[in-house]
Amino acid sequence: MPTLTDPNILVDASTRDDAAVYRLAPDRALVATVDFFTPIVDDAYDFGRIAAANAFSDVYAMGGKPLLALNLVGWPRTLPYELLGDVLRGGADIAREAGAFVLGGHSVDDPEPKYGMVAIGEVHPDRIVTLARARVGDVLLLTKPLGTGVLTTALKRDLATAADLEPAVRSMVTLNAGAARAMLATGVHAATDVTGFGLLGHLHNMLSASGVAAEIEAASLPLLPRALELAERGAIAGGTKRNREAVAEQVRFAPSVSEPLRVLCCDAQTSGGLLIAVPEDRAPALLAALERERTPAAARIGRIVSGRAGTISVG
Repeated sequence: MPTLTDPNILVDASTRDDAAVYRLAPDRALVATVDFFTPIVDDAYDFGRIAAANAFSDVYAMGGKPLLALNLVGWPRTLPYELLGDVLRGGADIAREAGAFVLGGHSVDDPEPKYGMVAIGEVHPDRIVTLARARVGDVLLLTKPLGTGVLTTALKRDLATAADLEPAVRSMVTLNAGAARAMLATGVHAATDVTGFGLLGHLHNMLSASGVAAEIEAASLPLLPRALELAERGAIAGGTKRNREAVAEQVRFAPSVSEPLRVLCCDAQTSGGLLIAVPEDRAPALLAALERERTPAAARIGRIVSGRAGTISVG
C-alpha cells in the first residue's frame, strides 16, 4: 500500500488540493482526481456534460491524457430516473470526447441531486505540469472567460434567462484538451485549472507553491457576456464571497478596479480554463497555439514578479 512517503507519489496534496500523480514505471504515471457537485443549470444533459468536463480538467492541467472515469451519483427518489439518464448520457458523451471510458460508478439515495466523476489519466513522469514551478518573468495566460458563477447564480435568482447562460454553458462543456495540447507543445513552467476557488484563489495557490508573486491586468481579463452587468446587480454566489475573504490579505486591488470586476476576479468557476505561466519568449507561440485549438478565450492577463510568495496586485 503506497504511503505519503512513497517516492512514486510524484504529486500530492502539498502541491495539488484535488489531484495526485503516482508513478507506475519510469515512463508512466497515473493522474487521479475527483469532483462532483449539485446542478448549476436546469438542463439535466448539460449538467452531466459540465460535471464531466470539470472532472477531467485536473488531468489536462497536469499535462495528462484521460483514460477512464467512474460516475459518482447522489439522486433523490422523488426525481424521475429519466432525468438521471440524461445526466449520465451527458457525462458519457464528454468522456467519449475526451477519449476516456466510463467503467461504471456508484450511486446513493440523496435528497439533493449530485453528479461528478473520478477521473484517471496518464502522464509521462518527466512531463508533469504542476502549479509549483512558476518563475519571475513568466507571462500568465488564461484559456476560458470568467463569470460562470455569476451567470449561474443570476439564473437561479431570475436575473438572467437560459439564453443568457448559453455562452457559459458552451464554455463549461468545452474540455481543456486543446489548451493542454497547446501548453505541452509550447513548453510552460506551471499551470492550474481555474475552478471553485476563482481566478485569484487558484493563482494564489500557484504563487505560494512557487515562492513568487504576480501582477494582474484587470482590463485584460476575458469575461462572459453580461457577467460584469450581473455582478453589479448582485448575482454573487456564496462561494465567491468566501473566495474573496480567503484572499483578502494577499490581494491588493488598484482603486481603478471596479467592484464588479473585483467580484469576477474571485468568482467561483465551474469547469473553468487553464491558468498558465509561460516564459515570455514563448508566450506568442502559446497564444497562437491556443487560437489554433479554438479555446474559448486565449488572453494574456498578467505576469509573475518577485515579491512575498502568494501575493497578487490587480491593477
